[in-house]
Amino acid sequence: MNYHDYSKDQLLVRIEELERLNRQLLKEINDNHTFSLSQVENLGHWYLDLTNGRATFNDKKINILGYTRDEMPEFVHYSFFTNKLHKDDYDPTMNSMIKAMHDDTVNYEHTYRIQAKDGTYRWFYDLGKVVERNSEGKATLVAGIVFDITSQKENEVLLRTQNQQLLERVMFDELTGLRSRSSILEELKFHLNQNVSNTHVLSIAMVDIDDFKTINDTYGHLVGDAILRKIGEIINHTIRGFDIGGRYGGEEFLMIFPNTSLAQGHRAAQRLLERVSCEVFEGIRVTLSAGVTEHSTETIEELIELADKKLYEAKKAGKNQVKV
Repeated sequence: MNYHDYSKDQLLVRIEELERLNRQLLKEINDNHTFSLSQVENLGHWYLDLTNGRATFNDKKINILGYTRDEMPEFVHYSFFTNKLHKDDYDPTMNSMIKAMHDDTVNYEHTYRIQAKDGTYRWFYDLGKVVERNSEGKATLVAGIVFDITSQKENEVLLRTQNQQLLERVMFDELTGLRSRSSILEELKFHLNQNVSNTHVLSIAMVDIDDFKTINDTYGHLVGDAILRKIGEIINHTIRGFDIGGRYGGEEFLMIFPNTSLAQGHRAAQRLLERVSCEVFEGIRVTLSAGVTEHSTETIEELIELADKKLYEAKKAGKNQVKV
């Protein structure tokens, strides 16, 4: 480093900077300060002189951002890094730093993203504290250590995605896209509790594909699956926004109609039956039967049993109809 062109005042300022930095380095050596996080990469210590904004840091941080020391100016202002902060991280990061500057009981600790030379963002975790203040109590030197936690964050995103996919598999029937049996029963349990507490009406419908075993035996299970898939789509497009449809099992579906009387539930089920009867599935005409009942004081099991009895009546009466 060439100081020949520095003025006397500039040299004095630089000497003060180095003295502050040396005092902190000696203190860390004497105190044997160490930081480690096993799951992330330690990029070394950094120091920020608040009298002029100069940042001193281990080359690992700029290297991981795609820069070399030769690309850095002799005087690296902390804005070199803060200007590259992700827009969502800028205010929280700066506020965390400012709070630490004004409160001796608060250490600087924050997670943020910085844009690398190639335009991508990397995640960092910073841990630091004010290590020197002037006679007026104003912070003059901050020391800390930085970790690259990009891999950890990517793993977190992957885990969240996998958890969401697992949740969807549990909540939704893979073939029809409707709620799974366990999910639709939990939904009914929730609405019955609401129904009891708020005295709202609620109706349900048990719906079954007519002669589905014959269809499977005649045309094969692939055609049967295609029919189930299509009926799932029709149910999703036919029911109202606050209604819920689920695959109860096999070719049977459970429909929940919140805030819906028996007569309204009957009309909702009838719309579904009419819509399906107009559709041609793989060259096959398919019909549904349904049983609808309104909740009074029954348990879940009793309510489903009542709807099932009405469904059986619809089947016995000739199919392709709703019984209430």
